[in-house]
Amino acid sequence: MNIEAVRAIYGFEMSRWGRTLMQSIVSPVLSTCLYFIVFGSAIGSRISQVDGVDYGAFIVPGLVMMLLLTQSTLNASFGIYFPRFTGTIYEHLSAPISAFEIVLGYVGAAATKSVILGLLVLVTASLFVDLRIAHPFWMLLFLVLTALTFSMLGFIIGIWADGFEKLQIIPLLVITPLTFLGGTFYSVKMLPPFWQTVTLFNPVVYLISGFRWSFFEISDVNVGVSLLMTTVFLAVCMAVAWWIFRTGYRLKA
Repeated sequence: MNIEAVRAIYGFEMSRWGRTLMQSIVSPVLSTCLYFIVFGSAIGSRISQVDGVDYGAFIVPGLVMMLLLTQSTLNASFGIYFPRFTGTIYEHLSAPISAFEIVLGYVGAAATKSVILGLLVLVTASLFVDLRIAHPFWMLLFLVLTALTFSMLGFIIGIWADGFEKLQIIPLLVITPLTFLGGTFYSVKMLPPFWQTVTLFNPVVYLISGFRWSFFEISDVNVGVSLLMTTVFLAVCMAVAWWIFRTGYRLKA
């Protein structure tokens, strides 16, 4: 393990994040808080509780997960795309550093950024609602696993994309709609039976459900299934990343 190489990539990505403080931290946290205030006030005035939990508190895990999914994907995709765009990726490929260490540096930095943002939103939300965490360990586990999984997905998107517009397609046109339809602002149990069945094909449902269970001990699907789905998705993304470096897809001429 080339620790110095991993540390160099990780440190560079974190310093780049710090140089764009307003765009990287303040903007996503503020946007999520506005979602919380608007939806909590507008819908919360009509729905006081969901499964015995105050509506304002009920939507917090979903909002954190929405931020986590989008920011993990965007941070990782932009992080690896710029070295490809400028040509410095060839320095990585020719240096004495393995594919695993390259992925560890970029994905680790993107996941760290997302976890920090998620915790900031939780702290901010606790100022507005009475937020309790029934299982802190499981909350952190779901937080870290989700950040790693979607950072891996973002890393793959950053290699696949051949233009800046493609970096935005999946986060904006796939991940965000799936998050809104995955139980961020409501419980799946509130839907008609047919749409409950359809919603179970949305993978984001399992992430939000498991994360919300760690707060309030309520979930739309079994917690074990949520954890399994998250782990399987992470394993698939890791396999795809291994294949990319094994074949040189979009990395080598």
